[in-house]
Amino acid sequence: MTVRIRLARFGRTHRPFYRVVVTDSRTTRDGKNLEILGFYNPLAGRDDEKGMALKLERVKYWLSVGAQPSETVESLLARAGLVPDDATLDQEQPANASQNDGVSPEAIFSIGLQVN
Repeated sequence: MTVRIRLARFGRTHRPFYRVVVTDSRTTRDGKNLEILGFYNPLAGRDDEKGMALKLERVKYWLSVGAQPSETVESLLARAGLVPDDATLDQEQPANASQNDGVSPEAIFSIGLQVN
């Protein structure tokens, strides 16, 4: 049984409201869930405290036992600071690539090339 952390849609037409739930991957979007971890209101705005609320300890627990977040939930968790954001991972990779090519920045500078 694969366990997923995903959104279940509530609200009405053109006024979405989502619950962040833990569920079996085979169930439907609004079907039976194992646990409710919080909510997400996309219409409240990004910085509004009423826009998203999560039970952080329970989210950490489910991630530790192998629950896989959906792409949308993963972006919400990145905004909450629970998982690393893809943008920060992309920034770290080029720095590691320059260290792995075998040429130090000091050597490039002494040759007279510009270091970016």
